[in-house]
Amino acid sequence: MEYMQAPASSSQGNILCCTCGVPIPPNPANMCVACLRTQVDISEGIPKQVTVHFCKQCERYLQPPGTWMQCALESRELLALCLKKLKSSMTRVRLIDAGFLWTEPHSKRIKMKLTVQKEVMNGAILQQVFVVEFVIQSQMCDDCHRVEAKDFWKAVVQVRQKTVHKKTFYYLEQLILKHKLHLNALNIKEIHEGIDFYYGSKQHAQKMVDFLQCTVPCRCKTSQRLISHDIHSNTYNYKSTFSVEIVPVCKDNVVCLSPRLAQSLGNMGQVCVCVRVTSTIHLIDPRTLQIAEVDGNTYWRYPFNSLCNPRQLEEFIVMDMDIIRDQKLGAGAGVRSNKHTLAEVWVQKTSEMDTSQQYHCRTFLGHLLNIGDLVLGYDFANSNINDEFLNKMNPQHVPDVVLIKKSYDRSRRVRRRNWKLQEMSRDREGTDTDDERQYQDFLEDLEEDEALRRNVNIYRDVAKIPVESDTDDDGAPRISLVEMLEELSLSDATGGEGDGMMTD
Repeated sequence: MEYMQAPASSSQGNILCCTCGVPIPPNPANMCVACLRTQVDISEGIPKQVTVHFCKQCERYLQPPGTWMQCALESRELLALCLKKLKSSMTRVRLIDAGFLWTEPHSKRIKMKLTVQKEVMNGAILQQVFVVEFVIQSQMCDDCHRVEAKDFWKAVVQVRQKTVHKKTFYYLEQLILKHKLHLNALNIKEIHEGIDFYYGSKQHAQKMVDFLQCTVPCRCKTSQRLISHDIHSNTYNYKSTFSVEIVPVCKDNVVCLSPRLAQSLGNMGQVCVCVRVTSTIHLIDPRTLQIAEVDGNTYWRYPFNSLCNPRQLEEFIVMDMDIIRDQKLGAGAGVRSNKHTLAEVWVQKTSEMDTSQQYHCRTFLGHLLNIGDLVLGYDFANSNINDEFLNKMNPQHVPDVVLIKKSYDRSRRVRRRNWKLQEMSRDREGTDTDDERQYQDFLEDLEEDEALRRNVNIYRDVAKIPVESDTDDDGAPRISLVEMLEELSLSDATGGEGDGMMTD
């Protein structure tokens, strides 16, 4: 405890304390510090021990009346929360400084050192330093209480896609992780053909639905079920269900458009290849390089299906190739792709190398292929495809083979891959044994498509040392170190980054 006063001039003399007679510099109270301490305690009324409620399950602190906050030890957020507990009792003093004193992280004690000032006895300003101890008391928050009661969710978002391949789901998972929309979900359950997201409030579920509608082409239906009704307060308790259906088209699918839709997209061919699925379906005509985008509303107005699934991809070898330089499009044609090159190629199945059977087709992969390269494609000449629009097409306009992508040695690509992706923690039910192959396909798509990985957080895999030799460089696309992020790992015992601790 000490006085706060202006410095005395050199000519000013001392006075005697009115209580004990000790010589002191003049002050408004005419008392020494020891005597003032016996007369006045400016920290009176401020509690020296306060209770703070903490939820063990979600590790959040209660900020009265009903807000739960995530605060790391020694952080500014926790300092503000503790000071609010003392705010009502500190109206008559002026807070000068506040800071934490070190305590053992598991002691369930938080000590705070406070410095306050107050005007006492004839205008003398007294300053005092004291310690307040906050006792952490466990209390389960409402959200965790509903989880433990097994009847916790108020809304569920059911995301479905009726396809064999899960490329769109893997891409969607990375977008959700990047924007941290999975943090509000109480539970995430993976089932056949989709994922269910459970939420404690309808607002969080609606936020997820809005995000999905902006991210992937889809349509949504909403329903709700009455759980209880209080006739006295006229309040209703509903459980809401949002059913989101994503278009059943994935990257590398071959589709057949309706004549009306193909005409509206710039008179492009009906047989197209899906090169990417983002908020729209990106299509390319392998005969003309004409490209178009189909959004969700257009798709549900003029729906079309995938003609083949990835399991039907066959491996071909390029026997001969001729780049087409001057391709003239018809009247009313749309935009052509400047990232692809049109070529005419003769290919032969690797499974039919002992025969003379070859296939002629046009492809949009002229910038990647050379004679002798392996390429994956669909064999339409020997396939029995039942499609409404394909059956009505002129057989001369249906290609024998549609090439999809260049083939590389998968084992080499896995050995050289020094990056990884994060995954959402979820309950898995009824997963397919083919999931690992599909996930590897998605990783290869990220390596091959720079535009696709712009929206994906790619992390450097420090635990994996890529094995590489001179013979491994087969020209396969790779992701540069510039595009990789360092994965954050928090080893702090306090559970996060906090401020520096005060020590006495």
